[in-house]
Amino acid sequence: MFTLCFLAAFNHWETTVSKQVHDVPVVGHDEPECNSSNNLFFSDVIERRIGRRALISGGVGLAVSTMIANSALAHDSHHHWTRRGRRDVSPGFTPVPHSSADTVIVPKGYSVQVIIPEGTPLTKTAAPYIPGDYNTGADRELQAGAHHDGMEYFPMFHGPAGNNHGLLCVNFENINLELIHPNGFTIESNGNRPVEDEVRKEIASHGVGVVEVAKYRGEWQVIKGRYNRRFTGNSPMEICGPVCGSDFVKTKYSPNGTLTRGTLNNCGSGRTPWGTYITNEENWAGYFFNTGVRPREQTRYGVPTAARSTYGWGTRAEDQYARFNTTPIANDASGDYRNETNGQGWAVEINPFEPNSIPKKRTALGRFAHEGAAFAPAKPGRPITVYMGDDSRGEYIYKYVSNKKYVPGKADGKLLDDGKLYVARFNADGTGVWILLEHGVNGLTTANGFTSQADVLVNTRTAADYVQATRMDRPEWTTVDEKTGYVYCTLTNNSNRGVAANQPVDAANPRAKNPDGHIIRWRETGDYHEATEFEWDVFVFGGPTLATVQALGSSDSVYQGNEQYAAQVFPGTDERAYLADTATFNSPDGLWAAPTGILWIQTDGYSNVTRGFANQQMLAADPETGDIRRFLTGPIGSELTGLTSTPDGKTLFVNIQHPEGASVWPNINGETRARSATLIITKDDGGIVGT
Repeated sequence: MFTLCFLAAFNHWETTVSKQVHDVPVVGHDEPECNSSNNLFFSDVIERRIGRRALISGGVGLAVSTMIANSALAHDSHHHWTRRGRRDVSPGFTPVPHSSADTVIVPKGYSVQVIIPEGTPLTKTAAPYIPGDYNTGADRELQAGAHHDGMEYFPMFHGPAGNNHGLLCVNFENINLELIHPNGFTIESNGNRPVEDEVRKEIASHGVGVVEVAKYRGEWQVIKGRYNRRFTGNSPMEICGPVCGSDFVKTKYSPNGTLTRGTLNNCGSGRTPWGTYITNEENWAGYFFNTGVRPREQTRYGVPTAARSTYGWGTRAEDQYARFNTTPIANDASGDYRNETNGQGWAVEINPFEPNSIPKKRTALGRFAHEGAAFAPAKPGRPITVYMGDDSRGEYIYKYVSNKKYVPGKADGKLLDDGKLYVARFNADGTGVWILLEHGVNGLTTANGFTSQADVLVNTRTAADYVQATRMDRPEWTTVDEKTGYVYCTLTNNSNRGVAANQPVDAANPRAKNPDGHIIRWRETGDYHEATEFEWDVFVFGGPTLATVQALGSSDSVYQGNEQYAAQVFPGTDERAYLADTATFNSPDGLWAAPTGILWIQTDGYSNVTRGFANQQMLAADPETGDIRRFLTGPIGSELTGLTSTPDGKTLFVNIQHPEGASVWPNINGETRARSATLIITKDDGGIVGT
């Protein structure tokens, strides 16, 4: 989600044997583009559906409005979709302006509390946080990690008491080396890491935390109870589903291929209908390296070829670190870690209420750069459906449908081990199909290079290439609006659009270098989430106001000579079809259709005051009226990501990730070391947040 790349930047690595280096590895942020297929881009599909003439003459906003209206008619007349009535609430607050301040700003009438900043001790035996972050690696293994991301709230009690006391599961995605090592860190020119505790602390700062929180006298606090746990990049994990026991996951650590260690670069989250947590491994490939011949399950995901392109953990001899070097050195996989990367890239299930349980990697859901896992509302007697995005330029949107039916009170994670994985193809006429990724079907055969279902799942991206799914512009979070049946997905941006030869600019969407992104949505045929056909439209395009782009003219290189972008925002269009300054955004990322009816949108983009953008933000949208309002702006350098609420919707939890640069947020007790943390947002009148 944090859009930096970790490969080419290190061709000119500086030799540094002590203290802080100048070129810092930024492993595991945005994956390098690895999709060289000629499959259609989503923008090509939009152009074919709407038509270039309609775009240039009427503008994208007008064309999309027409497209959505036509889709709604088609839904009613052909598929008999049920109108589910008005939603419970709509955004009712006064929107906040863009901000460049090093603070969190929310609308008047709201209050914010900071909780669980990086380094917070989570258990009774955990060491206290030392201001400036002078803690050791052993300390961090029982403290809150770094780069807070996806999270879910699980009430401890049924009824009203559950709104004041629960378990918060939080992902810790990545690290800032210069922050977690205040005395400097050591990376040699070849990538070697001579100081073990530095590596231990870095690995411990990744993963997941289960944290008991409760409201007492109006303030939320961490309770160091028996449920509190940390999972790091070294924690034991169980491999489940079709890949379990296959040759793809046999290693020196687990010769029978049933176990692996660690969960890395945990991004968006999910909540199962049976009350467990799903954490998703996103840009995991950059933590490993292979100096030999890389198999396709490494090349297609961008595993580096040298330690200097990673954090260099695999340069150490200790087994828990050596596994990050996947170069084959033994006669077979049971003697080395050639398959170690195949233990990463999965959706991982954690039971927060079973303190002794081992996390389970649910391989039937596919292996890629998982952003999140959005579960459709569970219906008794119907399968479980999960929607997922693969966050990298030119990748795909997936869904999983269980083979067995959901039975309330009896359903558990086994439903995620036996099912069908699909990938989406968006057609130009506004329809779409889900293509089955199953061995022996749709050409995924041994003759075509896929030897088993385990092979299809380990090489999910390659399988999706083969069946000619639609290439998307960084599909990130997905969410299901239970009130309308719509499924939404954020397409964050694509800097290679119009730059790379295989990613041409087109008239419809998006713009050259596509800096602003958009959000798509679809509904399944017959309102059955397990259906294999759907109809889609575009919910909203990111970008500046019409007036801003008119004022910039050709002075901005992104817009200059870009007829397709100009068609959206220059004169000849209806200005009312475009975002007002109180709603402008770029690079949509986090996304949640809350039970209250509000669609929350979070951003992970760029700041450019000339274009009208400042710090990252969170917006509230009414999907029925199109009303979008800026609700929150974050500190300098931060990303807004991860959100959940108490069941009554009156307490909203939001994560601030990697405040950096000039930031000193949250400035607890005057500390100037910036720290990721969780916000707790409430309405002063006790109402539902966002109204």
